[in-house]
Amino acid sequence: MIRVLLADDQPLIRGGFRALLDAEPDITVVAEAGDGAQAVRLAREHLPDVALLDVRMPLLDGIQATRRIADDDALAAVRVVILTNYALDEYVFAALRAGAGGFLVKDIEPAELPQAVRVVARGDALLAPAVTRALVEEFVSTPPRPGAPPALATLTNREREVLVLVAGGLSNEEIARHLTISHLTAKTHVSRAMTKLGARDRAQLVVHAYESGLVVPGTADRPS
Repeated sequence: MIRVLLADDQPLIRGGFRALLDAEPDITVVAEAGDGAQAVRLAREHLPDVALLDVRMPLLDGIQATRRIADDDALAAVRVVILTNYALDEYVFAALRAGAGGFLVKDIEPAELPQAVRVVARGDALLAPAVTRALVEEFVSTPPRPGAPPALATLTNREREVLVLVAGGLSNEEIARHLTISHLTAKTHVSRAMTKLGARDRAQLVVHAYESGLVVPGTADRPS
């Protein structure tokens, strides 16, 4: 059972999302919050698998709440998804840096919400193409950081190769096919890279790949 925390200052939106999620046999909403501070408190109390946080909330916005959850070792297993009104929300990049594992636009089709929760719960990134483009454009416009982070040196050559493929948007199954390895081996390489780089999920791996210079914007296309 996937346990979900909903945080939005609009009760109607929370109610609609709760009805959709609670209708699924493998998902349950364990708590609702009307502001970011309450969301952090409830995350600590209920330890949900996924926290859906509105990007704009009173007291603490979604980015601040995400950062507090990401910085709390006791909440390391909580996957954060930011809810936005627009795919190219101005806070997209900041939320990824803060620890968000993905984004959902509030006008998505109802059937897409439960599937998105499942994707994030298993540790995969939830980045729409428009969001990915915004992420790349941000790196293009931002001067690269001098030198690769020390943690990158701890990766094996295969783990670096897998990191590049993750940045290209490939799933574990696609990575396995591309490298002609088993799905379990691909998953292991991804997990080890996450551990070594201190990444919470695949979205954070993408950030590391670009920030380290291992992937240059425009070169992380999906392999054919």
